[in-house]
Amino acid sequence: MPTTPLLLAAVLLLSAALLCSGHPPGCPVPLPTQTADNNPRLQRAYVALQALKKAITDDPKNLTQGWCGPDVCAYFGVFCAASLDDPCARTVAGVDLNHGDLAGTLPFELGLLTDIAVLHLNSNRFAGGLPDSLPKLSLLYELDVSNNRLSGGFPQHILCLPNVKFVDIRFNNLCGPVPPAIFDKKIDALFINNNHFDFELPDNFGNSTASVIVLANIRLRGCIPSSIGRMGGTLNELVLLNSGIRSCIPPEIGALRELTVLDVSFNQLQGQLPESMAGLRSLEQLDVAHNELSGHIPEGICALPRLSNFTYSFNYFCGEPERCATLRRNDDRQNCIAGKPDQRPTDQCMAFLHRPPVHCDGHGCFAQHY
Repeated sequence: MPTTPLLLAAVLLLSAALLCSGHPPGCPVPLPTQTADNNPRLQRAYVALQALKKAITDDPKNLTQGWCGPDVCAYFGVFCAASLDDPCARTVAGVDLNHGDLAGTLPFELGLLTDIAVLHLNSNRFAGGLPDSLPKLSLLYELDVSNNRLSGGFPQHILCLPNVKFVDIRFNNLCGPVPPAIFDKKIDALFINNNHFDFELPDNFGNSTASVIVLANIRLRGCIPSSIGRMGGTLNELVLLNSGIRSCIPPEIGALRELTVLDVSFNQLQGQLPESMAGLRSLEQLDVAHNELSGHIPEGICALPRLSNFTYSFNYFCGEPERCATLRRNDDRQNCIAGKPDQRPTDQCMAFLHRPPVHCDGHGCFAQHY
């Protein structure tokens, strides 16, 4: 699972406490108070933070009001720690201005924060794009700029961050394609949902090492690639709801043995649920509602040992195993299951049955007919 922001914050605070004690690891003598006046790293940080303060056009909570003077480690939302390459040097290791309602832009000078590991700016009103200097943040581990007003294309500079593991750019106004290379990066969590991205899931989708991938409320074209089966040892949560996918569910999905959450609701999925889904032994929540799936629910799905929430309403299923009713929560409304309450009208079910059958190739994509 990805390292949580809370855990990283604790690490930063512990490092800062060691520094403040005057005896950080590797230093034979107590350190003087380090500020931008006597520390080049903090001097660069001072320039970066002052540029950010200047680029902020509205600060309703006065979070940056105290950003004055050379003691940048005392600034609100700024966390300092020992430098990785010089334990006797104090440096800015994290900036957290989450939920600040700050308006403005992100200046080029942020690239001067070369020792930063955590950059949290979510739930603000930052507009424009991420600065071109972003690749200079070679130690950046967590990037969270979600819930802002960022625009433009996918921030390509993220691909140049060698140590980033947590990428959260959801709830912005970003648009266009998402580069396939993002799925080759060794990251732990990827949140790009609720933007205006428009792309096709690439064949290398299954190369991702992420434990959490959320691609909801964007526009995905094409089908779910069969390479998804290669993520069996790492993927814990996959959320593709309302993403415009129009395909079958590939049988390779059954290889996701560590998956706990799968949400593919509100798409245009067709065909049947593959029997291979009985291999999702860790699955706890499964939502395939609001699609055009049909056939019988495989008994092996409802027999999964950890499954407690199974939602398959608003499809065209015609049968379900009795054991599905024993789940803590299952929703089978608006299907074509005989004898069950709150199902589709008979004429809707008959009209669906008379449609040409869906043919899927071995990878879950609609097969071409000539």
